[in-house]
Amino acid sequence: MFPVAVIEDAAAAEVSLDPVRARLLAELAEPASATMLAARVGLPRQKVNYHLRALESHGLVELVEERRKGNVTERMMRATAASYVISPTALAAVQPDPARSPDRLSARWLLAVAGRLVRDVGLLITGAAKAQQRVATFALDGEVRFASAADRAAFAEELTAAVTTLVGKYHDESAEKGRPHRVVVAVHPSIPEES
Repeated sequence: MFPVAVIEDAAAAEVSLDPVRARLLAELAEPASATMLAARVGLPRQKVNYHLRALESHGLVELVEERRKGNVTERMMRATAASYVISPTALAAVQPDPARSPDRLSARWLLAVAGRLVRDVGLLITGAAKAQQRVATFALDGEVRFASAADRAAFAEELTAAVTTLVGKYHDESAEKGRPHRVVVAVHPSIPEES
């Protein structure tokens, strides 16, 4: 089971967004059969089986083992990931494009950049899985508390200068075998985490 999987297919996204199926995905962090799930979620086993088949057909759950119980074969299923992110490629015709409104101070532009990040990293993960390789990535995540809007603006200016200096130092347009990497730095107000 992966910690996170990216859903790139529109049909798989639709299947995963059904409330019953989303609940089954959550319940399948640990392997379970349709009978076990039916008892947990309060639905008939046949209905649970129906939803499991839909999830399985889109690669969101997988067969872990089959157990023989009398005349019945019990299928133990598990979610393919602990959590899922739906890529903007699932909505290809309307996926966000940061180039449409390149305002670095706009929250909507930041959202479009984040959407592109999810799309790109999702495609990289899919390609790397097929090639049985890892993806070279790096991320920082932190929090800073500003005393004032002026401090926030000064921080943004210094951060821009530092990143620009680093990019200038290491970017080599003439490196024939070099591979371009996208750098995304975002600053937004923190949302309190639910306990």
